[in-house]
Formats: sequence, structure tokens, C-alpha cells
Amino acid sequence: MTFTWPIALVGLLLVPVSFGAYRWAERRRTEAQARFGNPDLLPNVVDRAPGRVRSLPIVLLLLALAAMVVGVARPHATVSVPREEATIVLALDVSRSMKAKDVEPTRLDAARTAAKSFLADVPEKFRVGVVSFATRAAVGVAPTEDRMLVEAALDSLLPGEGTAIGDAVALSLQVGQPQVETGEPPPPRAIVLISDGARDGGRVEPAEAARKAKELGVPVYSVLVGTQDGVLEETLTGGLRRITRVPPNPQTLEQISSATGGELFAAGDREELSLVYADLGSRLGTRDETREITDVFAAAAVALLLIAGTISALLFRRVP
Repeated sequence: MTFTWPIALVGLLLVPVSFGAYRWAERRRTEAQARFGNPDLLPNVVDRAPGRVRSLPIVLLLLALAAMVVGVARPHATVSVPREEATIVLALDVSRSMKAKDVEPTRLDAARTAAKSFLADVPEKFRVGVVSFATRAAVGVAPTEDRMLVEAALDSLLPGEGTAIGDAVALSLQVGQPQVETGEPPPPRAIVLISDGARDGGRVEPAEAARKAKELGVPVYSVLVGTQDGVLEETLTGGLRRITRVPPNPQTLEQISSATGGELFAAGDREELSLVYADLGSRLGTRDETREITDVFAAAAVALLLIAGTISALLFRRVP
């Protein structure tokens, strides 16, 4: 929290000073009563003594004073506010290793299902596109607000060969380029890169694609799918079976995300993958903004004053 006039916070010293003065006055009052009467006879005259409840209105008043002082300092806080518009490109790896079944039913199917759930976590006005990549990258659907088109593009993804990660990022930057009028700031963009391994083929180096994304201010959030026990089982010609270990490799994804200001998430199973998408949906659906919150402290001060007055009037038949 920051303050426009931090010097005003010196006024908070009034709170402990005022409370100390109140306690001193209470002790003086008690001592004066003891000099002019017998405290042991007080229970015969009064049903019950207020005890600590007597101090409650004063404490509330002092808290209200503290809230007013902080309000005078004009505090600012960073809060999350909904984005009005943005463009997100989902870049899904459809390489051969995505057919591994360590994430049920397969890595690709789990990523596809979780991506559909992700669509429900971002605002409706967001434009979402789909890019698939194996040996080369291809556009599944250009960024659109039509969620049915996006889901249809996800359903049409089929496994291929290779893992052209650099091509996928480069193509996602192209298809996600917003059309804005001259002089208007472009809406924010982000790429969600879902893959299980390092680069295998492609024409664009991942480092070059990451550099371009950084220049354009487009963060790449990477989702690593799969477990270290992942294997790919294939039936070859003649009925022979080939088993290939396909553990996930985070190195390339981590480098891209780190270079562009994004983040790498690891999803070892279907449940974790869904949690990652939910987290990304909330992150991309909001933005941090610094706002003045003087009104919050002013409202708190008014509420405390009303509560203190009500307690004093009901319990003691007087206004503090």
C-alpha cells in the first residue's frame, strides 16, 4: 500500500495517546469513587458493573479515528480488476508423444478437455484462437469470440510428428495480431503453449520466437503435460509392438516463458491440468491496477462511529 500524503500518518500517534488519556481518566475516576465511598458496597446498589464493555465504544471511536487518519493520507492499493478485452492463442502440441496415456485418456485428449474448461474461465469478450503444431504449425481457428468455433477447432486436432515449438509461437503471434485504429493502444495478448517436450524440427528457433514475443509484449504461459513414467505404445507392421519412453522435457518451454515474462506450469495428471487452466483463466481474465482506496477507510470510519454510538446509547443511555 502506498500513500499520496504519508506525512498525515503521523496523526496515528493520536490513537495511543488518546487511549492512554482515557485509561488515566478512568483510574482517576475509580480512585475518586473509592475516597468518597466503600467499593465493597457497590454490588448492593448496582446490579452489575459494565466492566470491560465500558471501554468498547471508546475503542471503536479510536479505530474510527485511525481509519480517518489513514484516509486523509490517501492510500493506494493494487487490486485485480476484470479485463474488458484481450486475445489469447492456445497453441497445442499434437506431436506423436502426445498420444501417451500417462495422463488419461491421452495427453492430447486431456489437454483438449482442459482447454475447453479454460474457455469458461475467461471473459466472453476475449478473443481466443487455436494453433496446433507437430512437424509444422497450423492455424486451427483465428482468434474469435465464438466459443463454438474454438471448441470445434480443438475437437479437430489429430496427432502428427515432430514438435515445432518455435514455429508455434511465431504463428501464434501472427494470428493474434489485433486490428486497432491508429493512436489506440492494442488490447493485451497472451499465448498459452501446451506441450510435453523439447523442440523437434521446425524452421523458427524457439529463442528467436521468444525474442519476438518479448518485443511485442506478449507473455507465453507454458503448460508441461505428462509424467516421467510416460511411454508411447505403437503397433508396427507385422503386429510388432514398439514401446518408447516419452518423459516430458521442460527446458525449452521454461526458456520461452522466462524470456517473455510468462510462467511455466507442470501438470502431471488430468486433475492438475484442469487446475492449471483454471489458474490461467483467472490470471488472464484480470489485470492489476493501482487505485485510491480512501473511500474504503472513510466508510469504515463511519461504520465504526455508528456502531460505537449505538452501543453507547443502548448500554449506557448516553452518546460517547
